[in-house]
Amino acid sequence: MDNFRKPENVTADETLDPPDWADIEALSHRIVEDAVGYLKDVRDRPVWREMPAEARAFFGAPLPRSPAPIADVYGEVSRNVMAYPMGNIHPRFWAWYMGSSNFTGALGDFLAAIQGSNLGGGNHAAGLMDGQVVNWCKEMVGFPASASGTLVSGGSMANIIGLTVARNAKAGVDVRERGVGAMPKPLRFYASDQVHSCHRKAMEALGLGNRALRRVPTDAALRIDIGALKAAIVEDREAGFKPACIIGTAGTVNTGAIDDLQTLGALAVVEDMWFHVDGCIGALIAIAPMNASLVAGIEQAHSIALDPHKWLHAPFEAGCALVRDASAHRNAFAVTPEYLESTPRGLASGQWLHDYGLQTSRGFRALKIWMALKEHGVEKFGRLIDQNIAQATYLTRLIEAEPALEVTAPTTINIVCFRHRLDGASEESLKEFNTEIMLRLQEEGIAALSDTTVQGRHCLRVAITNHRTRRDDLHLLVRETLRIGNEIAVSARQD
Repeated sequence: MDNFRKPENVTADETLDPPDWADIEALSHRIVEDAVGYLKDVRDRPVWREMPAEARAFFGAPLPRSPAPIADVYGEVSRNVMAYPMGNIHPRFWAWYMGSSNFTGALGDFLAAIQGSNLGGGNHAAGLMDGQVVNWCKEMVGFPASASGTLVSGGSMANIIGLTVARNAKAGVDVRERGVGAMPKPLRFYASDQVHSCHRKAMEALGLGNRALRRVPTDAALRIDIGALKAAIVEDREAGFKPACIIGTAGTVNTGAIDDLQTLGALAVVEDMWFHVDGCIGALIAIAPMNASLVAGIEQAHSIALDPHKWLHAPFEAGCALVRDASAHRNAFAVTPEYLESTPRGLASGQWLHDYGLQTSRGFRALKIWMALKEHGVEKFGRLIDQNIAQATYLTRLIEAEPALEVTAPTTINIVCFRHRLDGASEESLKEFNTEIMLRLQEEGIAALSDTTVQGRHCLRVAITNHRTRRDDLHLLVRETLRIGNEIAVSARQD
């Protein structure tokens, strides 16, 4: 060792840790203080606003080659990113079906990033918490403790997980080894014509093709027509197809309609089919004391997709796929290469969570869900779901009381579809008129709505998945819709 000499002209090893931890600590305190203010004062800001040209230009800057002070970097984020959000944390964001996040969950995301664990598997606390949160999700929807599950990015991936297991279970061959071309009969999956578009993507990704998903007509309440479903199954079986899976929707995206899950579950048993429930909108109604009966039968499913980043208000991303048959779930995805073999003890002795989905690298999604559930308790989240559903009913009554407005679809849960009337106008003119109302509501920062078309009628859509919404916000929406509609109509007459 005495003969060892440090090489000359060797630079010090580099790191991404800050040179002065005191400076980063001070900045971190400032960021947290700003974050508290950002949420505390969210009601005082516009729901959404268009970015000016100079803000857009910021995102065209070239790749940074040299360092910049972290305080300056944060300043750029504050001015150019935090100032122009999508708006879904705002109490009057009702556009797409999203949760509105929560501060505790944001702290959980921060701590998860600090700990830095990869949830692909292994023997460590984050992996155990991931399993605990999945177990809590099973309990919320009435699944047995023996069932399986995995946290994923969101509803689309959760549905793909469930439908992959369904395909493999009903393929009639080892489809993982031999592929879909070896199946003795082409599979058919069935869902209502209101089913989310992610199911088409699932059929394509699974090699079955879009035609494997048969869209069944809906009844007056926009639920899958059971008689039409039975007829479709008989027709396909006689034509040489294998009816494999019934997809029940617990809350359609367009209107919130909930299929008759109990009848679908019973039919799946009779027909020897897999029963999957897309519950990304409404599965968690199961924890709502006043409305849980709306999703009765969800516990009969073979698999369920749900979204903690909706009615559990976890920060994005957080989805969950549940599968009743744990062996079928693992057998659909498990691969054990030599570099990921388990050991009897040590770091690799834990469960390999990547065996239950498509990702080998997995973020620590569980902590933000776990912390918020521990802080508030599941019963409060159930009451918040009831609150949103009651708010949708209240908004529906406000609309029905206004002669200039009309409800265009049944309000089942927390989605309200309506439009401003325009005497003597064609459907195309009504669409143009109501779209302009929607855009002005957005551009003036008043409220964020979306639009859709239900049974051939264009309408505005209010999805109240927001723990910050108050009834005063709903009154404001109606007043401003009437005001803007009147302004547009007056302007058109003057022209």
